[in-house]
Parts: sequence; structure tokens; C-alpha cells
Amino acid sequence: MTNQKPVAVVTGASSGIGAASARALAAADFDVILGARRIEKLQSIAEECGGTAIALDVTDDASVAAFAEQVPNCSLLVNNAGGAVGVEPVAEASISDWQWMYDTNVLGTLRLTQAFLPKLIDSGDGQVINIGSIAGREAYEGGGGYNVAKFGITAMTRSLRIELLGKPVRVCQIDPGMVNTEFSTVRFRGDQDKADAVYAGVEPLTAEDIADTIAWVATRPARVNFDQILVLARDQISAKVAYRRETDQG
Repeated sequence: MTNQKPVAVVTGASSGIGAASARALAAADFDVILGARRIEKLQSIAEECGGTAIALDVTDDASVAAFAEQVPNCSLLVNNAGGAVGVEPVAEASISDWQWMYDTNVLGTLRLTQAFLPKLIDSGDGQVINIGSIAGREAYEGGGGYNVAKFGITAMTRSLRIELLGKPVRVCQIDPGMVNTEFSTVRFRGDQDKADAVYAGVEPLTAEDIADTIAWVATRPARVNFDQILVLARDQISAKVAYRRETDQG
């Protein structure tokens, strides 16, 4: 960290939207701090974009505290770490799966926000960007615990926005629709065929599409706050309805 540029912290930065965001923010002249559990992948991306890789598990209080201690100042926090696992209906849902989704998506965002909020305020032009989902706007079959977690992110973001009125910190939530990353592979517990079927016949968003949006929001004037942005592929209209060219079915 040179401390001559604004510092951006990106969680879940070892792949997907997080990795793309680290690259985009570095290109936008931020000093980028990348956090994730997979440190080897993280270091590779950090070297690529000139950032700093620090191990981070957003579900662990001690890990978050150690991570924050290594970042003396911060102007931008991108709470990207999250994910889904399983598609079972509520009646058959795994409590442990729901606990993981809530702890990673909601409490992970809470831990990082609490750790960095004083630094964001001290920067004089701080910003929190929470990565939500269309799943935090509308429930859908098989969404279950992920819907609950992302609706939680929406509630937290709105509460934080109210609480920070009058302070020099902007709060934005960016809600992606279908993005072709490792997300579905994790959700289907490594079953790549099921993961690929999610995007069959549809041209989904890329991680870079969301990263471009993050970088654009992050570089607006301090007076500008985007409360919530929904980013969908052209082929998608809702959480479960998309035009599929191969099957002509939604």
C-alpha cells in the first residue's frame, strides 16, 4: 500500500466478481486489498493487478480482526464474499447449509462493515458497496436459504444507509442477476453438469460486467449515492424467467 491512492478492500476476491472487481478498481487507480480464504489464488490475482493479498475468512471473528489490523486506512469496502449451497425446498432444507449461507453472506458483511466503518468515516469520502442479488428482491423455488440471506443483505444495506446520513460515507447495493462464475458450481456441490444447465441457451452476465458497475459507482463524485442497482442480462427478466435460445423455454 502506497497510501497515495484511495484504498479499496474487496472480499471474496480469489475468483469471480471479487477478482474482476479487484482488477477493475486497480485500473481505476485504487490501491486494492484483496481478501479471501484461498490465498494462493488470491496472491496470483493480487500480483496481476498490483494489489495486496491478505488471508480472510469472513465467517471467523479473529480472521476479520487480523485482516482489518493490516489495513490502516480504507476509502472503499466491497462486501462481495458470499454464496449459496443447495436448492432443497424449505421443508427439506439443511440447517447447516442455511447457517453457512447466513453466516457468509449476512454476518460476514456485518463483520467487515463493523471492522472498517471507522476507517471509512475517517477517510472523509468513504463508501460501502454490498453485493446483493436479484434473490434479495424476489423469492423463487429452490432459493430458500439464499433468498433469506440476500434479503438480509438488502435490509442491512438500507439500515446502514439511514444510520450513516450526515456522515461522509456512501452506501450502495449492487444486485446481479445471472452471472457465469463458480457460484452455481458451489451451489450444486461441484456438479458441473447441473451448474452448466443453469446458463444453457442464455447469454449470462460476466464477472467483468458487475466489476465495471462496481468501479463506475466507486468513482462517482462524493455527493452521488446509488442506493440499489439491479443488473440483469438482456435475456433475463426475473429471478426465474429467462429467454433460452436453444429450447425457447423460460
